[in-house]
Amino acid sequence: MLNPKQEAISKNMNYNYRLKIHRLGSKTAILTKLYMNTSYMQLPRLVKVVLTVGLGKARTEKIKVEKLSESLSNISGQKPVTTKASKAVANFKIKQGEPVGLKVTIRNERMFDFLDKLVNITLPRIRDFRGIPTKSFDTYGNLNIGILEQLAFPEFNYAEGSVDSGMNICIVTKTKSQESAKHLLTLFNFPFKDTVHG
Repeated sequence: MLNPKQEAISKNMNYNYRLKIHRLGSKTAILTKLYMNTSYMQLPRLVKVVLTVGLGKARTEKIKVEKLSESLSNISGQKPVTTKASKAVANFKIKQGEPVGLKVTIRNERMFDFLDKLVNITLPRIRDFRGIPTKSFDTYGNLNIGILEQLAFPEFNYAEGSVDSGMNICIVTKTKSQESAKHLLTLFNFPFKDTVHG
């Protein structure tokens, strides 16, 4: 017999499992039909989402760096790690080992939550958004989306004195081509330019 703590963990695991099946079940069925001669393990799938923010001139201002880190943490649900310069760049007055950016890697359910928010809330809030261009895919089938202002995210609260900054979102997929990656992300309602109307 499970104790209260074990029972709570079990219920949470069951909920996460049902949520995952709900999110992936119909999509897996569609992908199986699209790739009939492909084994289940070789079907296109999402691997992770990597969020990166460049610090720019703010790298020398501790308070601004803290605000950017706090904002990225609120948006992603995880604490960012600091990326540092691997070598000095004299033209930009960057020293080796100096902080130059912030990064968060999201996986599993948190990844699905973020993508759901990105597609249904954040992208529609971007002024003059006309869809994601297919050239945003790299040769490995990963999608890179540049967000000019974090203000598009509902977690960003300008009134709190947050420092707004651009962000790059890299959606890493396990696919064999850009076309397969696009098929996969279209099932998650990603608005590509050729599918957005109006």
